[in-house]
Order: sequence, then structure tokens, then C-alpha cells
Amino acid sequence: MSKYLTLLIEIHPINNVRVLKAVDSCVRVQFLYPVEGRNTTTGSRLLLISEDKYVEQFEVPVVAEEEHKVVIQNPGQLPRARVADDLIWAQWDMMEQRLFYIVPKESRSTLKCVQFYPDENFNSILESHLDISVNGTQFKLVNFGYNYCEDEDVASKSLNLQVFTSKAGGLCACCSLASDIPGEIRYSVYFLHKGYNKTFTVSLERTESHQLKEVAFMNLDYYVAAYLPGQFLHLLNIQHPDLLCYSLFLTGEDARIDMLHNCSIRSPLTSTVLDCHVGSMYAVSISDSALLQFLQKSKQDSERLAALHCALLHFQHTEDLEMQIIWWISENLSTCHSFDPIQEFIIASLYCRMCPETHNLDKLLPYTSLLDWIGIIPGVTCATDIISLPVLEFQNSKGFWEKLNSNLESVKYAEPHLHYHNNVLRREWHNLSEEREERKTTAYLRNIFENAKKVLSHLDTWDSEERLVPLFQEEDYQQQLLMGLMVAQLKDHLMRHLQYVGKKKIDQIVLDYVANLLNLIHRIMKEVWRRYELHSCTFCFDERGSAGEFAVFHIMSRILEAANGMCMPLPPGFHTLHLGLGVRCLPLHTLLHYIDTGVLHLTETCVRKLLKDLDDTEENEKLKFSIVMRLPETLGQKVRQFWNHPINANFIARKYVKLLLEKLENTQCSRPVPERPAVPVEFLPLNYLTNVLAEIENQGVHPYEKQDHVNVRFVEETALKHTMMLLGLKYS
Repeated sequence: MSKYLTLLIEIHPINNVRVLKAVDSCVRVQFLYPVEGRNTTTGSRLLLISEDKYVEQFEVPVVAEEEHKVVIQNPGQLPRARVADDLIWAQWDMMEQRLFYIVPKESRSTLKCVQFYPDENFNSILESHLDISVNGTQFKLVNFGYNYCEDEDVASKSLNLQVFTSKAGGLCACCSLASDIPGEIRYSVYFLHKGYNKTFTVSLERTESHQLKEVAFMNLDYYVAAYLPGQFLHLLNIQHPDLLCYSLFLTGEDARIDMLHNCSIRSPLTSTVLDCHVGSMYAVSISDSALLQFLQKSKQDSERLAALHCALLHFQHTEDLEMQIIWWISENLSTCHSFDPIQEFIIASLYCRMCPETHNLDKLLPYTSLLDWIGIIPGVTCATDIISLPVLEFQNSKGFWEKLNSNLESVKYAEPHLHYHNNVLRREWHNLSEEREERKTTAYLRNIFENAKKVLSHLDTWDSEERLVPLFQEEDYQQQLLMGLMVAQLKDHLMRHLQYVGKKKIDQIVLDYVANLLNLIHRIMKEVWRRYELHSCTFCFDERGSAGEFAVFHIMSRILEAANGMCMPLPPGFHTLHLGLGVRCLPLHTLLHYIDTGVLHLTETCVRKLLKDLDDTEENEKLKFSIVMRLPETLGQKVRQFWNHPINANFIARKYVKLLLEKLENTQCSRPVPERPAVPVEFLPLNYLTNVLAEIENQGVHPYEKQDHVNVRFVEETALKHTMMLLGLKYS
């Protein structure tokens, strides 16, 4: 008992969390659940970690004796319990009162965790197999205090391993590996909550002999950092580690951590670093301003993706941060080759805004626009191995263990398939768009448009400042159809996995999601509108667009491309605004090419204004006729009447004749055309045609029912006018 008596000479103050002096320097002590400022107590609990590779818990019951004095009850028989045996490595988590330790097995090692509770109980809660060789390694303790001379001697002969947890239920084991190649660093990160291990090999740019060769690991909650001072800083994404492009690899000055350059460090707490040489503790965090500067100067897609993802999901969104990201996107649309920055901004921003609303929503909503990434990070190779999932044993445990268990369950049930995707949405949208006439009165479609109205009602509270961009000022059948379908299908997706949340809550989540999507597109538009100093107005078509308008037109084209790629709805009025800018900024042949290829969409609002506002100069006639020729039939019937010009009348007449003759062809088999009396021969071809058309009209066929002036008489007059014009004669 002499060893224990020496250890327990002083048990007050209770908040003493440090290594106490022992007879044997390899024996260390850790008090459990210290409480600052507590004046009275019934006892203390502590862990004793022995050089013989076991851990015991001791209870030290005390009684008060006189004022401010306590004595141990029955010091010769302190209650104790064995916690762990045969361990080769152990790590203490002070904030959460957990003991992680590794027990070597024949083929592989086993990582275990013991959770201690305030009620003096503890239980083994986790077990996970790790493919880590421990042969010939010395016993090592992490976060049980630090002895520089002793630990430096043990470091080369023991595991350089740390276990990190995150608030979102992430569990990682980081381990430095030996390499036989000079100038090469190897380390593994076991993403235990995801079921795989990634081993990284880094080729160093320079290998000065005085520099450290051992990687230090730090816990930044959303990231785990692998840091080799003077060489590199690798920020590994814990929450989304599947794609390498979401982990940020920095070298040179970008990898420098202030006040921690070329020194031995440890990370005892989240976002905290200990300088082992001088004994100083530092808070460590990612600087948003430094990250944005890195984003601005980055040259590779892997750097841009990692920095953009960090800015969108790691930091709290502010107006200024969003503005700077949007400005960067507007300047770099043509430099990003392996991803679409607009898609990434919208999807990641939605994920960040929506996921805090409901538990497990982060597993059901997409966080990225990418399905895969095959790029490389210069100087870094990565190998991924599937590992067995940890086994948890707990009952009614909240907090971290509940979140970890939820993460493991999602991996078991094919995590990628849990995320919402747009394959079915795109197919259904195209089907309904093609069947518009046949299905416009169905209850299903009425419900779809009711969903769209609910989404748009969320946006009616915008003030005049939000109306800087002239959107949301007209109806758009196609976009409202897509909005309503997205609401319906996202609701079905969430109901399958979040039934416990309730229908009312899910309805609200879905409406918020689609409304926020439209809001983000409007946010992009508003920022580029301000940047290029455009005004909130309806465009005039009698003058050419400015350089700023052309830049905005290009950005809107990329927004349209991004929305089409992800099957996302656009704010009503987007196509009208886009087409208006196109008319002002593009030469006619380019404008028509964009219309024919689907980049520009003809809308009733824009075409009607174009036909009414532009005079009939030769150039404008050519523009108008080219637009009219490309109008869909239903839209053409609505807007052609606003252009009172022989060319338009000629076009309408020809279209009318074509439709009537098609009706005649369809009815000839069942009802032959009766014989007609002889007709005057003043203009035999025209008279014959008009009589045939009149006969069809008499049968009740009228393609243009809403335009009473379009009839056989209109066709006759138009044909005569056009013929006389071609002959150079005057029509009267």
C-alpha cells in the first residue's frame, strides 16, 4: 500500500486534474469528475494507471473534521475496481470523462472505450478492431500529463496515435506509420463512424535534418488535422470524408500555424494545442479571412473545392461571407473544371441552413453536387480500406454515443442511398411538361401547383430592397410545376425516414428547403446586380446592353446550366429577365442560336414587350419574325396579335390554313367533302382555297377560337396583300 498511500497524501482541492507525484514515475493518476468551487464532498474517485499495463478505479470516501478539513475513511481498505487489463496504449478524454485504450491481439489490435458517469458507475461502451501493429511498441499514455524527457524517449518506440470525437458523432483514430523511403511521411486515419480507413503518403518538398519527422494530430471538431511543422497541414473532413476533395491539404506558408512553427505539439482538447517544449496551451481555429484569401489565390480544383466547402459548412453564414463567396464564384465560373461552383454553393448552403432543424436530417439531404471526384492532390496519395464497424453497448445514452450510433446505423443501411437525389424528379417533370394539355385538370396536378403556391408565399414578405432584381413578378408554369414536384418528392423521401418527426414538421421542412433554394438563387442575382450596378427596371429593347449587363447575362446562363444539371427550380421571371438581357447583349445570330439550343427560353412577358416596343425597321422586323417563327403554338396564339404587321399576318394566315387542312385530312375518311358549285375565275387558286376552308369552317372547325378576326376572310385579305406587295402593286 505504500505506493497508494503516497499517491493519496493530498486529495484536496477536488478540481486537481494533474499527475500526482508517485513512487514509480510510470504510475499516473487521474481524478474523475472534479468540480470547481465545491466546498464539501463525500469523497473522490481516481484512476490509477500502472506500468504493469492495467487501470484501476479507486474510491476515496472522506468525512469532514473540524472546519475546512477532511480525512479519509478507513484508508487501509479503499474500494477499488479493475477497469482494463493488458493495454498497450491509453488516452484520457477529460471533458467527456472517457478512457480509450488498445489491447493487442494475435492478428490485430482492439480499441476499447470506458465511459465514466457522475453516479460513480462506469461501463465498457465501445469495441473496434484496428489493423495496427503493436509488436515491439512500448506502453504509452496520452493526455495523462506530459513529461518532456520521458515522453521524448518513449516516442520513437511507441504508437503515435490519438482518438478524436466530434459533436456530430464522428469518431476517428489517427496513427502515424513508419516509412522506409526518405522524404516520405505516412499516416492513417480510421473513420470509425464511416467504416473505412484512409492511408495517406506525402512526399516532402524538402527534408532538412533539423526538422521534425513525426506527424502531430489535432482535433478541430469538423476537421482532424495532420500537421508536420515546416512541411504541411492536412485538414481532414470528419463529417464528409468520402471525397478527398473536401479535405484541405496546405503546404509552405499556407501550412504555417502562428506560434507553433517547428515545435512538438499535442492536442489534449478540441481546438486546443499544447506546445510540449514550453508548456503553453493555445486555442487553434481556422481563420475565415485566411481561408477566403486562400480561395482567391488557389489554382487547383481540389484546393477550390476544399476551401469552398469549408467556408460554406464550417463557418456560420453571414451576409459578408456569402457576398465574398458569390463574388468569387462570379469571377471563377470559367476556371473550375471538375465541379460547378454555383451548384456547390446552393447545395452546401441549403445543407448548412436546414440540417440544424431536425436530428438526422443531415443524412437525408445532399451536401454536395458531386457524385464522385477523380482528381489528384499533388504530392499526396491515398489508399482506402473498408474496416469493420465498431460495436456499441449502451442503454438510453444521449449526446455523443447516440449520434455515433445513428451514424453507424446509416452506414449499415447504405448511406449514399439515404440522400435525396433528383433522378425521379427530372423524369416526372419531363413527363408532366409533355402532357400539359391532357393532365391540366387532374387532382394530382392541382396538388402540385398548390405546393408551388405555398413555396412562393414564403417569399412574399421581401421588402423593396430585396426586389432589387426584377424576379417573382410573373407566373411560370414550368418552374411552378418543378417547385411543386420537388416539394412532393422531397416530402415522400423524408416521410420514409423521419416518420417520428410528424407530417406537419416535415411539411414545414420541405417548404423551407425549396423556398431557401429560390432565395439562394435570388441572393446570387442580387449580389451580381449590385456589383455591376444594374437597376431594377423593365428593359428597353431599343438600345444595346452594357458590359455589366453582358457579364450578368453570362452569370445567369451559368445559373441556368447549374439548375438544369441538378433539376432545381428557378425563381419565376428568371427566363424573362435572361431573355431580355440576351436581346440587349447578343447579336441576332447568337441570340437565335441560344434560343434554338435551349439556353434562352421564350416567355410571354418578354416576347409581348419586344413585339410592342420595337418599331418595324428592317433589323427589328427580322428580329421579330425570327422570334415569332420559334414560338410554341399556344404561346404564339397569345402574343402574335400584338404585332400588327403584314409579315405577322402572313404567318398567321399560313398557320391557319395549315391547321384547317390538317383537320380536313383527319375527317375525310368519315365525311367526304361535298361538291362545290363553280367559282369565279378572277383568281382561281385563291378562290378555290378559300372555298375549301369555308367548307371546313362550316363543319365547326375553328383552330383560333379566341381570335375571332382570324378566319377565311382574314386569310383571303392577307394572301391578296402579300401577292400585290410581291408584284409591286397597291392593294385597295
